[in-house]
Amino acid sequence: MTDQPTLAQLAEQLGAELRLAPGADAEQPVSGLNTLEDANSGQVSFLASANYRRFLASTRASGVLIGAELADECPVSALVVDNPYHAFARATAIFDTTPQPAPGIHPAATVDPSAEIDASASIAAGAVIEASVRIGAGVHIGANCVVGEGSEIGAGTRLKPGAIVYHGCSIGRDCTIHSQAVIGADGFGFAPYQRQWTKIHQLGGVEIGDDVEIGACSCIDRGALGNTVIGRGVKIDNQVQIAHNVQIGDYSAMAACSAVAGSAVIGKHCTLAGGVGVVGHVTVADGSHITARTLVTKSIESAGSYSSGTPFSDSRSWRRNAVRYGQLDQMARRLKELEKQLEGLAHRDGTED
Repeated sequence: MTDQPTLAQLAEQLGAELRLAPGADAEQPVSGLNTLEDANSGQVSFLASANYRRFLASTRASGVLIGAELADECPVSALVVDNPYHAFARATAIFDTTPQPAPGIHPAATVDPSAEIDASASIAAGAVIEASVRIGAGVHIGANCVVGEGSEIGAGTRLKPGAIVYHGCSIGRDCTIHSQAVIGADGFGFAPYQRQWTKIHQLGGVEIGDDVEIGACSCIDRGALGNTVIGRGVKIDNQVQIAHNVQIGDYSAMAACSAVAGSAVIGKHCTLAGGVGVVGHVTVADGSHITARTLVTKSIESAGSYSSGTPFSDSRSWRRNAVRYGQLDQMARRLKELEKQLEGLAHRDGTED
């Protein structure tokens, strides 16, 4: 962005009601965004969580994106919106400084003559575009990326430097694939035979819908038979593993270091927090939320919040509780035996009566 919007222009672009503080100027240029605590004059902040309400009274921002219920507490100009966090997200696009590459193919790129590349696309230095690849309008292929034979990249999609797309993969429109992400590597398929492993060649591909973002160093394996499928609007954080033939429904999100094993199906509008593991061949219902470090070992059939794992405690208590955890089976057997004895006593007392 080159021109700075004024407070009034920013409010208009975000659909906000601008309530000017005494002495404030609706034509003041806005230089950027910042937190309530760190913002200075000329910047706009936002209040989306009660945890940060304590910083509102002392903020030095020129304006705050805020809900109507707290607007009267705002000591500076208020940009009143229904959802401050969503408005903040939209505002980041206005102030985004990501370079916009010019169309064209860098002389240091390697492009197979059979590849179809839209004239408005840009291919950076060191990129390799293999045979029969199709690249849509406005696509940017970053430095040292590889797009394998027969793959297709939809309009407006961006591959950051070093991203790898293997052969026979399809990526939709307006996606972002971050650096060192790998799309279409072989799934982990090996057949045991005579104490050795025989490779199962992965004959499927990867199909990624529109408006998907895949974080740095994440891996989405190709299908063994048929495709691994990532639905529309899915958001995948850094260092996430998606195994072969997994299906992830539209608008689901996965945080860093989570992993889904082969042929599992994650529904629509699900969230998997950091470090979640999902075993293979299970199904997670639409609208499920899996909290951090949870291991999903069986199918989830109805929407809800699901958790596993042990919350932290001080080390001395944790070691003591860990010992007791190992004694649970023995304690359960003793409890069952005591229940039988009590039932016997109750039966005997009833008979004597």
